[in-house]
Amino acid sequence: MTPAIKALEKARITFEIRQYEHDDSSTSYGEEAARVLELSPAQVFKTLLAKLDDGRLAVAIVPVSGQLDLKALARAAGTRKASMANPDEAQRATGYVLGGISPLGQKKRLPTFIDSSAQSQDTIHVSAGRRGLEVSLSPADLAGLLSARYAALSRT
Repeated sequence: MTPAIKALEKARITFEIRQYEHDDSSTSYGEEAARVLELSPAQVFKTLLAKLDDGRLAVAIVPVSGQLDLKALARAAGTRKASMANPDEAQRATGYVLGGISPLGQKKRLPTFIDSSAQSQDTIHVSAGRRGLEVSLSPADLAGLLSARYAALSRT
């Protein structure tokens, strides 16, 4: 059981675990999850960490069908600039490995932003804390549990 699943159980959130055999040669983890689990890429969200120009890290949750707009994330976080966090720093801050970073159960509570497209979905899928392990839940439950804010973060 991962810290993400423990956090959901502790909060008594309704969720479903989806597991698949991860292909070690794949580096596009979210797209792999959508393809293998036969899900719409608009429903599968990747968890990305960015470094804000004030030195803080922030979490951005965006659909795998798009790319993170770093300027939009910076605006949402109230800073001028954002850049992708160093992979080692992201792993240290979250306690997860790349490709398995979940927005849930992270070691440090970080400012979290969810792409506003999630609000049009009944359920979304995010990493459950391990490559090949996804969890589906309502975007509202995810936002509430993380104290996250919605913002237009994704560009296609």
